[in-house]
Parts: sequence; structure tokens; C-alpha cells
Amino acid sequence: MAYQKLQAYRAAAVAPSDTATIPSISAQDGTGNNGCVLYVGVAGDVKVTTAGGDDVTFTGILAGSFMPVQVLKVFSTGTTATNIVALW
Repeated sequence: MAYQKLQAYRAAAVAPSDTATIPSISAQDGTGNNGCVLYVGVAGDVKVTTAGGDDVTFTGILAGSFMPVQVLKVFSTGTTATNIVALW
């Protein structure tokens, strides 16, 4: 059964990329990210790849919002929101 974590224990700024996934902060080489939730600092759209492999665009995300979806990648194309932080 899936559940939403209420607190994060790690955080990192996200650099949107059409090719690279969000690196894991727990692995020395950055591989192995199983998904993270996102905090959006500046409003806009966020295009992501979910941990389940779906590419989807969330439109109209408000500034200061948390996205409770397990995310592997934030695309630069299709993402207009900024100041995005990954939370694990």
C-alpha cells in the first residue's frame, strides 16, 4: 500500500533537464533515485516523469506548493515553474 510521507529528510535543488533524471542524493554516483516529491517555489507548469514511468504535465501549480507524486525527472521543455526542490 502506498502512502504519502509527511516529512522529508533530504532536499536538493532541481535542474530541469529533458535527458537527465534527478540524481539520488543517497548514492555516491547519483544513481538509484526511486522517486521524490517536489516543492515548487515559483508558480507555473511542471512536466515530469513519475516513478511509474508516466510523462505528464501538471498545469498551474501554485507558488509554495508541494507535489505529492513520486518523480524521477523534471523536464526543461514544458516546465515553466522555477525554484523547484526535490524532497526525499
